[in-house]
Amino acid sequence: MPLVDMKDMLQHAYDNGYAVGAFDLVSLDFLEGILGAAEHCRAPVILSLAESHFDYFDFELIMPAVEAAALRATVPVAIHLDHGASLDSAVKAVNLGCNGVMVDASHEPLPDNIDCTRNVVNMAHACGVPVEGELGYVPGVEGEDAARHPGKIAYTTAAEAKNYREQTGVDFLAVSIGTVHGRMKGKPELDFQRLKQINEALGIPLVIHGGTGLSDDQFRQLIANGVAKINYYTALSDAAAKQIKDNIKAGTSGGFTDLVKNIRTVVADEAERCMRLWGAEGRASEVLSRCRSWLPVEHLIIYNVRGIDKAGAEAMIAEGCRVLSAIPGVREVFSGETVQDDAKYRYTWLVRFCHPLVIHSYREHPDHVTFADKLFRPVAGERISIDYQMVDPVAR
Repeated sequence: MPLVDMKDMLQHAYDNGYAVGAFDLVSLDFLEGILGAAEHCRAPVILSLAESHFDYFDFELIMPAVEAAALRATVPVAIHLDHGASLDSAVKAVNLGCNGVMVDASHEPLPDNIDCTRNVVNMAHACGVPVEGELGYVPGVEGEDAARHPGKIAYTTAAEAKNYREQTGVDFLAVSIGTVHGRMKGKPELDFQRLKQINEALGIPLVIHGGTGLSDDQFRQLIANGVAKINYYTALSDAAAKQIKDNIKAGTSGGFTDLVKNIRTVVADEAERCMRLWGAEGRASEVLSRCRSWLPVEHLIIYNVRGIDKAGAEAMIAEGCRVLSAIPGVREVFSGETVQDDAKYRYTWLVRFCHPLVIHSYREHPDHVTFADKLFRPVAGERISIDYQMVDPVAR
């Protein structure tokens, strides 16, 4: 089960002078291609889902597939929300299975960016989830994602970055030093001196958005100056689009499946090229040995009810499912009734948390407190409660 703590993963990259690729996926072909590349070159990888791409897939439907793929991988994997637009987006991502989130308020005035990011950090850290913030502004120039990032570049300064980190508590920082979302026009000019100053001021893993179009030497200089995570999508998209066009030119006479033939392969080839270039090749074993596994916790209650009939119990349960499932860090809420007539306890709650820290934040959350004090405890008579964590099946 190599779904690992993303903060541990990126700290290892930062400490050891390489970068992990965060590859945005938009389909199962992308998912399988990216993971196939990581498996082939034994590299840690971040499966990234950008909120700006949610027009192209249903986030709630694709996440179970992403999580299933991560759990059966043999290399270290993290699942990340890219360019989350709000606190609500971050909560949804955590509850669906992301173990890293990015909140992007870089287009807002600095005080608003700080306030928005701090709120996400407070929520996510209570769930054990690390947060990436963005300071400065990385615009779009050309390509599929360019229109989603209008405006001019705003460079990150070391002084602002230090203040932002202190005010928000972010774990990673995406910086603006000359890259763009989409495709570069002409030769990109990156401000490495600025990046060096930011790295020296912060001492945390840095992130670059807009990796497409950079030279091999530029990537190496980015990594040498503290970049431990590189976001990458446009080149994967272009490779997939070219393959479809080549399939058409080859006179494909079939339907959809013939048109998308070999997309998985070309996505894998480009992702693997990046993993090797960025120094992640062959790191899987050492990362697995140094990273905490990302394992869920289950909160189990078995109980009987008193003072209400079956209809009343069902109404209480329905309200509990509605309220509790919206609390940050709650992956799933299951409530059931025994199938044995002679069972000592008749009802159960099984609430799955994404991380052990949620045991406390869930207990103290006002929605849980209100439900428990007003609806559950007054009618729950004899009961047993226990929390337990999944046993990691992967020997380290």
